[in-house]
Amino acid sequence: MADALSITATSVDPGLLTLPWSTPLGEWPSNAIVFLPKGISRHLVRFSSLSGRVVAIKETTEEMARREYDMLGNLARLDAPCVERVAVIAGRTDASGRPLPAALVTAHLKFSLPYRALFTQVLRPHTATRLVDALAVLLVRLHNVGFFWGDVSLSNTLFRRDAGAFAAYLVDAETGELHETGLTRGQREHDLDVARTNIAGEIMDLEAGGRLEGGVDALAIADGIVSSYRSLWGALTDKETFSTSESWRITERVQRLNDLGFDIGEMSIEAAADGTRVSIQPKVVDAGHHQRRLLRLTGLDVEENQARRLLNDLDEYRARRKGDDDEEMVAHEWLTRVFEPVVRAIPWDLRSKLEPAEVFHQVLEHRWYMSQAQSRSVPLAEVLTSYIDDVLRHRRDEAMLVGPLTGTMTLPIPTASGSSRSPEGDEVEDEDDDATVDWRDLV
Repeated sequence: MADALSITATSVDPGLLTLPWSTPLGEWPSNAIVFLPKGISRHLVRFSSLSGRVVAIKETTEEMARREYDMLGNLARLDAPCVERVAVIAGRTDASGRPLPAALVTAHLKFSLPYRALFTQVLRPHTATRLVDALAVLLVRLHNVGFFWGDVSLSNTLFRRDAGAFAAYLVDAETGELHETGLTRGQREHDLDVARTNIAGEIMDLEAGGRLEGGVDALAIADGIVSSYRSLWGALTDKETFSTSESWRITERVQRLNDLGFDIGEMSIEAAADGTRVSIQPKVVDAGHHQRRLLRLTGLDVEENQARRLLNDLDEYRARRKGDDDEEMVAHEWLTRVFEPVVRAIPWDLRSKLEPAEVFHQVLEHRWYMSQAQSRSVPLAEVLTSYIDDVLRHRRDEAMLVGPLTGTMTLPIPTASGSSRSPEGDEVEDEDDDATVDWRDLV
């Protein structure tokens, strides 16, 4: 069996050889399995531990495994949000020499969950809307690099928390096609129609199981991806015409895309024959505007909305200093005096609850609500104690959600009473700046 086994990987992990490839995946012993919640799949999927990390293993045909492995590699090179490929295992046989299916191995995306594991006992309208909006952003990003998905659904997506919203990642690319020249409108509309149909079915399935909050309209939720997608796609690609006296609208268009989290790498500008009007159209648009700025300033690699939230706090910190210091120097000071002390204050046994950037975002929101309720600027130490004891301690671990010995499961999400989100970027205004010291100045 060992001679026949074939492993394809960009960097072969010796630990792959220790997994029981001669056993059908459905019969793997419990000591080789990590029990995580997973979405609905047409293939058998199991999670396993590999050299200190968790990987997902999917049994399929060798042709489909290699095709998806190559596709995930291409998407990664295009910086598309997707799971990381690890290896293709082919040439498997059991102890009697009978052939077994090939396997695709991908890395488990830390702090991510399938959509069914992201709500408590029932799915609330607000949560459903945020999930659909995240999927719409993912679909736009994939279409923007020329990827035709073919099977868009919540089940084929993983979600990570992103400062009050969600970030979506493609987890199943076996039906996908990459078109270097871009997608036709028909291809994009096909993906959109499939997405709407699949989402409606998934939400109705929850409704049939009694896991949908009363008053939630499955079709309205499914229609949401169409409106969200078209609004964002239009903002990225629509041609805009204006008079030459309104050249400021070029800057406005760039700013609007930046606010949506995108950078323009190239723009087409055309002037009318009479020179009175100008048309502009973005040609190369890259997602991750705020992520890139935060990474450049601090080295923190986080989700887009988290980056936006942290940059808001960094900008506010810089404004409070009332100096003309270099932006990179202030960013380093903010990182060491504000962000890192908050992260270090989280007890070790609670650090797998949420990502550090999400914890920081929630601490800022918790401070906002505490300060509002108490009509004062609450000190950092008091905010952290309250947040850790009243909120974070009652959350489940999301770095790697492990449960009892069962193949597929969904766990509830405990939430602290009264916890909710403030408007992004909002902070409490001190009634007397001279009398009140902000906690950032004390860290």
